[in-house]
Amino acid sequence: MKGLIVLPTYNEAENIDKVISKIIEHSSLDILVVDDNSSDGTAQKVQEWMKKEERVNLLKRPSKLGLGTAYVDGFRWGLERDYQVFFEMDADMSHDPSDIPRFLKKVEEGCDLVVGSRYTKGTISVVGWDFKRLLLSKFANFYATTILNLKPFTDITSGYRCYKREVLEKIDLSGIKSNGYAFQIETFYKAHKLGFRVCEIPIIFYERNSGASKMSKKIALEAAIMVWRLRCAKT
Repeated sequence: MKGLIVLPTYNEAENIDKVISKIIEHSSLDILVVDDNSSDGTAQKVQEWMKKEERVNLLKRPSKLGLGTAYVDGFRWGLERDYQVFFEMDADMSHDPSDIPRFLKKVEEGCDLVVGSRYTKGTISVVGWDFKRLLLSKFANFYATTILNLKPFTDITSGYRCYKREVLEKIDLSGIKSNGYAFQIETFYKAHKLGFRVCEIPIIFYERNSGASKMSKKIALEAAIMVWRLRCAKT
């Protein structure tokens, strides 16, 4: 199965070598780094990888344009090249590349969108967060799943996921409105509304050891508003 892992980056020079190495170790999938004009040399490190590993690719963007558009641009790049499965994954080692085969197994079993959940069966599988961050994440999922009637699911804000090609073709990437972490909620909801089979698998999330978190109040507010826009939309 021809697959692509999309890694959005902005100043991830401290992590990019580690995550690419781990992905190559644990999968045969190709990698596309979508870099938003990092000032710390992230793109240059990726270009060094491209000289020795044909599976590594780079899409350079002119400025910091946001997580959602990075994924949309990366998915479009892959759709044009006939990839059949697409991964979202953080470039800061928060997501363990050794989980990739488990995602692919669920796709082979018939799932169209596989989401790595930190909260399956009432557990909290997060390493390195304080209580405030955990509470915010749990509340965000409760808030979104309640308003959007997605109660069976536990982690619709997770950024570790795998889509079949058909999902990305049907949800209309040009119509995606969100650009921060609300992107995860919007794509999840649209895939579910279109009747695709969405599955969750348990993962452990690791807080980054280096680099700076991209979370902000603006991103959180966008997600809160996006939920109501989705709820009130006619389709």
